[in-house]
Amino acid sequence: MKRMTRILVFSAMLIILFSALSSVAAEDRFPRPEFQSEYELPSTTAPSPQDNLFSYIDTAVLIILLILTSYFALKMRTRTGIFICSLFSLIYFGFWKKGCICSIGSIQNIALALFSNTYVIPVFVALFFALPILFSLFFGRVYCAGVCPFGALQDLVAIKPLTLPRWVENTLGIFPALYLGLSVLFAATGSGFIICRFDPFVGLFRFGATFEMFITGGIILLIGVFIARPYCRFICPYGVLLKWASALSRWHVTITPDECIQCKLCENTCPVGAIRAPSPALEVEKREVGVKRLVILFLILPFVMAGTGLFFSTISHVFAQLHPQVQLTAQVLKEDRNITRTTTDASDAFRATGISLDTLLNQTDHILSQFHLGAGLFGLYTGLIIILAIVKTSVLRKRTGYEPDREACVSCGRCFEVCPKEQVRRKKGKEHG
Repeated sequence: MKRMTRILVFSAMLIILFSALSSVAAEDRFPRPEFQSEYELPSTTAPSPQDNLFSYIDTAVLIILLILTSYFALKMRTRTGIFICSLFSLIYFGFWKKGCICSIGSIQNIALALFSNTYVIPVFVALFFALPILFSLFFGRVYCAGVCPFGALQDLVAIKPLTLPRWVENTLGIFPALYLGLSVLFAATGSGFIICRFDPFVGLFRFGATFEMFITGGIILLIGVFIARPYCRFICPYGVLLKWASALSRWHVTITPDECIQCKLCENTCPVGAIRAPSPALEVEKREVGVKRLVILFLILPFVMAGTGLFFSTISHVFAQLHPQVQLTAQVLKEDRNITRTTTDASDAFRATGISLDTLLNQTDHILSQFHLGAGLFGLYTGLIIILAIVKTSVLRKRTGYEPDREACVSCGRCFEVCPKEQVRRKKGKEHG
């Protein structure tokens, strides 16, 4: 069953990728206008070869870092190699490339490409979205460990991380999933890329952050001193996709290469609280109790989803206010009704086009209907996420030793450095070497 699920997830990812890439080869989506004058259609300007070259280089660097981090995490089991990869990624993708293009923001490009027939997504952007997910599907969250510049920056400041209770971790973990849903909703409706708009680190990478974003990024890094990777764990929408893929990963990092001696050193060292204790240290309940709880949760799931779906579809007009055309319509109506005498650049530009108000209202009504449907779907998704979070908190797995949680573990390799069994393995390797 697990292998079949993995195959289905992998196939779905490929379908999404190829659906997005299918627009790349499209040319002349709309018929060219026929001019009655002697006007000649200008020749298409080709992209700069240098820009194409850099996109190829960026993609190659991404692939190399993913391969190296996977090798260091699963084969070599060395924290040093992972750290070097993350430091290089911070310098290259962070400060050199100024945080763009990033896999986190590519979520919005994919969503827009799937729901709009006028947007053409670059191939390398689609690859930046798909490759880390594919690697997580097979090797765990190696992208978070040594490739993501956001994670690398937070990893550097994680000096004295505290361990949060698991119920707090799971509760706060709901917010990235909701952020993921909202980013897809706003990108698909053409309202904007909220991930990029509220990115706390890109301004730091570009040395051009606004005061508000500088403060936001600084606060997150300050929190990261005591609560490791707060953005990765409680904000990052792309991390949600990596968690889902990592949960089904074919291979994943292990704490010890041998039988666990339950020394607890790994649990005390893990900065993100991803180490799960063996079953004897937990309150093991009867199987019947756990099954009964799961049955109840899945029985109420449709009602919770229906309730959240109805709620968000009812307040869909609130989300729609972020759409530029909805804002324009509100401004034009205020001007026509003499509610305001101040015009805006957008309203002046609209009146210059000569488009009638009825046309604008019809277009806005269509956008509002899209938001009504999209917000309802987001509500259904929200209800599902809430119930799954409760299920995850309430289910107790049987473990004979300390194990990494496949979803929460970012494959940073810190547990390697403290495991006594790992030290014995390395010592034997040096002796035979």
